[in-house]
Amino acid sequence: MAKSPKITSSTDIEPSPDTRRRFDATYKQNAVALSKRVGVSQAAKELHVGESNLRNWIQAVAAHGAQAFAPLSLRTDVDAELRRLREEVRILRIEKDILKKAATYFAKENG
Repeated sequence: MAKSPKITSSTDIEPSPDTRRRFDATYKQNAVALSKRVGVSQAAKELHVGESNLRNWIQAVAAHGAQAFAPLSLRTDVDAELRRLREEVRILRIEKDILKKAATYFAKENG
């Protein structure tokens, strides 16, 4: 039985094409900082990430600052408010549709 080769670090393993790599918030913040110093293209090459990923991270930092990569449970009240308002809009649309149908029904009945 042949022994498998000894792996000394995670960089010794090539990820399979169907495996997604995951990056933590610190890595993404550092990648954005590096891209500001050396440029997006160069930073993406040095970090072995796609330029589109890096550009998305840059946009996230520009939009949300330090909260850009925080887990949902730790996000600010602004995000919670946005979710609450979207749910309220959804409910109001349903109520509006019900009222339209009721108005149509009563218009037919009286007309």
